Amino acid sequence: MKVFFSFILFLSFSGFIFAQTLSNKIGAAGDEFTFIRIQYDSVGGDLEDFGGWDTWSIDYPDADFNFLRGVTRLTNVHINAEPAVLRLDDDRIFEYPFLYMLELGRNGGPAFSEKAIHNLREYLLRGGFVLVDDFWGEYQWDVFERAFSRIFPDRPMVKLEKDHQIFHIFYDIDGAQRIPGRGFWNPDAPPVNRAILDDEGRVMVLINWNSDMGDGWEHTYDPGYPTQYANLAYQLGINYLIYAMTH
Repeated sequence: MKVFFSFILFLSFSGFIFAQTLSNKIGAAGDEFTFIRIQYDSVGGDLEDFGGWDTWSIDYPDADFNFLRGVTRLTNVHINAEPAVLRLDDDRIFEYPFLYMLELGRNGGPAFSEKAIHNLREYLLRGGFVLVDDFWGEYQWDVFERAFSRIFPDRPMVKLEKDHQIFHIFYDIDGAQRIPGRGFWNPDAPPVNRAILDDEGRVMVLINWNSDMGDGWEHTYDPGYPTQYANLAYQLGINYLIYAMTH
């Protein structure tokens, strides 16, 4: 039985005021979309080149708040003003149909506990959706695949072609798009979207490889970041969100 709460959609395009506060002390899920970023431990510990940050927290919190700003401006989705951070071994993930994870190919990859693996597998089979973002190149793919295949060792990661419904459910997008990181353009890395599907063909895990939507959201107001890529980041993210909410 699915445990997710329903969403209320309403027509509103007014501005929104955001309190810049993040917390994992969230109440029970209601009828609005809450952006949940997943915190995880990396096999290699903190990233020294990012000042000791954990990989899960890159682009945090600006990307999360800016994406919510975009959702409320561009859609009729009723949102929770404050995003939150949860771990996969926290049973509260079952209350939220959309989870965001990034940088899973760096620093040795995620160190999933058995509880995290169990929870994530159950979450996805019950109807949940995970967006994996921001990792690059064959080496990082191998690191990611080795870690994430523990969730569903018997399910392949299939390439999504540009005619898949997920690219056309709200915006019409010509398949996977390269969203460059801030100061990291890497034109030789072709963008690819892969997915793990359930038995009915529903996308449970959307894997955004060689692309960085989080930077597109984070640097929305940065004059040095090209607007065209920020716009694409919102369009892709909103498509994935609408798909998650309706499947």
